[in-house]
Order: sequence, then C-alpha cells, then structure tokens
Amino acid sequence: MMPHYPQMDPRALRDAFGVLPTGVSVVTLKDESGNPTGVTVGSFASLSLSPALCLFSLGRNQASVRLFTPETAFVVNVLPDHMAEVAWQFAKPLKDKCAGVALSATMVDAPSLRGAIGLFACQTETVHEGGDHVIIVGRIMQFAHAPGDALVFYRGGMNRPVPVTSDPVEAKSA
Repeated sequence: MMPHYPQMDPRALRDAFGVLPTGVSVVTLKDESGNPTGVTVGSFASLSLSPALCLFSLGRNQASVRLFTPETAFVVNVLPDHMAEVAWQFAKPLKDKCAGVALSATMVDAPSLRGAIGLFACQTETVHEGGDHVIIVGRIMQFAHAPGDALVFYRGGMNRPVPVTSDPVEAKSA
C-alpha cells in the first residue's frame, strides 16, 4: 500500500524555504550551437572533496535543463554581493543571456563570468531525477576563489550577507 502524503501549497512551501538565505550562483555553459549561455541557481552545494564533486538543481521546466547531459561542461560562478543585476539577467528567459557580460575562458569547454568570487569548472558527472527538478552533479576540474561577500537570496530578493558578530548580544533592561 502506498503511503498517503499531504498536499502542500507550493507558494507557502516556497515561502517557508525562503527563510533560509541561499548563495546565488550563475551556471555558465554553451548551448547546442556553441554559444555561451547560463542560468541563475540558488541550490549550489559541495558534495564531495574526494572525488571533487558539487551539485545544483534546476526546475524541470527551465529551458536550459535540456543542455545538461553527461557530456556537458559547465562553470558555477559564485556571485559577489554587487552583481544582483547579473543574477537577474541570467534568471530571465532571454535570447542572449550573456549580452554585456564579460566572460573568461576556463579549462573546460564553458566560460566563466568575470568578477565572480568563486568558480568551479566542471564536467557533468550525473543527472538525477528530483521531483519537479533535476539534480546535476559535476566533477570539479578547476576552481578558484577571490575575496568578497557572496550575494544571497532571501525571502524572495537579492541581498548582501549580514555578518554575525563574535560578541554575544546581551539584553539590557531599562
């Protein structure tokens, strides 16, 4: 007998997930014609140090999901907090998502975004089913990082990270 799972309101569930800030990355790759393109993701995570693997997920209905096969090279670009406009540009269904964006070559057959504070050049390792998403696992072939604060997505908007102070906050009475 199949277990009965409760129906969830997708908007309410999305709002609940939104209480946890997530890093904002743009995954760059080439389309079927060899042109650079990309997609904004908020689900990038490390998976393994040995072997060096990372992952992210894409909605099954996103146009770029078709580009990810076991042969696909891609770069995860971790955006600094001042690149919110770039994140929004790659989140939209534009014909040329890279218009006006500076790109650099990597050791894989995919460009990186200049100005990113982290980059992970990968070869697709596996693609898994995940409900209404697919989960892409990449084998990291090259990586780099630079100083700066990462852009975060929180409660539906792009934000700067708020540092946590090392000093405990004490309540004061009047």
